[in-house]
Amino acid sequence: MRSANVSDARLWTRLQPVVTAVLVAASIGIPLWLVLVTAAKSRGEALTPDLSLPSEWHLLENLAQVWADGEVPRAALGSLLVVAPSVAGVLLFGSMAAWILARRGTRLNAVLYALAISGIVLPPAVVTVVLLLRQLGLAGTAVGMIGVYMGIYLSTVIFFVTGFVRTIPASLEEAAQMDGAGPFKVFWLVVLPLLRPVLATATILVCLYVWNDVFYAFFVIGGRLDTLPLNLFQVASAGLYLDNWHLIFAYVVLMSLPLVVVFAVAQRKIISGITSGAVK
Repeated sequence: MRSANVSDARLWTRLQPVVTAVLVAASIGIPLWLVLVTAAKSRGEALTPDLSLPSEWHLLENLAQVWADGEVPRAALGSLLVVAPSVAGVLLFGSMAAWILARRGTRLNAVLYALAISGIVLPPAVVTVVLLLRQLGLAGTAVGMIGVYMGIYLSTVIFFVTGFVRTIPASLEEAAQMDGAGPFKVFWLVVLPLLRPVLATATILVCLYVWNDVFYAFFVIGGRLDTLPLNLFQVASAGLYLDNWHLIFAYVVLMSLPLVVVFAVAQRKIISGITSGAVK
């Protein structure tokens, strides 16, 4: 009986990675396949989205129609105007705050760190944020939206970078200080270059959140500045894509391509950042 249990345990140990890989591939691959094949179908075939192959591939035609009729270039420019400053600002200020919190182990900094990362689990009050932006005159502006994104995702960057900074030898910073470098110079020339792997991880995460966001954008800038998710929501609600699931999924493909490119370019650094800093 005991030998049978041992053999079963060994068999499960060998099969567990395979089962896990199959489940992950299915959970990710099936939705991606559904999006791709639906985007490649004609209007009639796409009325009921399923996993079947299209009788004829119309992917390029559907992408071209969405690009022209859906005003994708204008919406993409709006997304870039919001995403680029938001990501750059949250990475810069988040990494600076994480450096201080990691290097100064006082009780006050421990409390500040707990407060800083609490934003990961505590949702922001949308009504309060909108009212505050109105008082500041930033409601409906790209500047206000950038400030909202920076406030929301600063906690994520601080959480990732703080753990990574603690793995960097403090002797590197002390050597720079002995050479006469001030705090800003130490951070900019010594610490920041070493943070590239974890910043790549934070970049893809924040880009993913901000690029696909429609909830906060709808309440803060709704209609005054087009982003890709907002534009898709508006054209679908207006009936332009009514029952045109092939065009909706083609829009999703176009909207996802920039993130796929960013992930492909930064893949190695992203994995290195997760394994080297975020879990320590």
